[in-house]
Amino acid sequence: MWKILVIQNAPAEGPGTLGDFFRKQGIAADLLQAWGGDRIPRSIRRYDGIIALGGPMSAHDEREHPFLAPELSLLMKAVDGNLPVLGICLGAQLIARACDAAVYRAPEGETGWGTVTLTAKGRQDILFQGLPGNLPVIQYHNDTFDMPWEADLLAISPVCRNQAFRVNNAYGFQFHVETDRAMIADWFRGHRESGQWVHRYEETETAFRSAADQVFSNFMHLLEICRVFGA
Repeated sequence: MWKILVIQNAPAEGPGTLGDFFRKQGIAADLLQAWGGDRIPRSIRRYDGIIALGGPMSAHDEREHPFLAPELSLLMKAVDGNLPVLGICLGAQLIARACDAAVYRAPEGETGWGTVTLTAKGRQDILFQGLPGNLPVIQYHNDTFDMPWEADLLAISPVCRNQAFRVNNAYGFQFHVETDRAMIADWFRGHRESGQWVHRYEETETAFRSAADQVFSNFMHLLEICRVFGA
């Protein structure tokens, strides 16, 4: 039985397609609602992997969101312990901070549909096996990060270059692959292109979910490798 911790940092940024994937695979992940007061564990020993989701706050907003400090501490232990970790958006920025990389306001944020391009190392990495070199993704961020020391840059975009990286067995995605239709409609309600973005999701949902499922399946394969051969 897998022990996977999923950390939800904001009420509107839930597991989405990730939760659907776990249900289809019969995986009972521990969903911890950090934003709602659930206590973040101090130790990584109980878990085979950790997934840290997004949120509208900055990775530096510990004063307004006190749970970010213990989450950052847990991610530091996970990176150092070679535990498989996936951080999405805010989660990626927290992993970058855990590795002593700078997180700061981007010169230009990214909102709505975008494309990220895999680097040569990204095309070779286990997490992107079975995926095309250019991935359609959802973007929703104003911050960005420097590459952590000794990290592999796995994906880039023209606006914010650093889109995906790997340090040990920890991955950071600046972009979103876990979004479903309801999340997109909620996040971008009132935006002039909201209807167009929702319509595009409806048209491409099968392909988008297939790519997301491939990422999640690859992550589970990494967990299996670490379980069998050690981190």
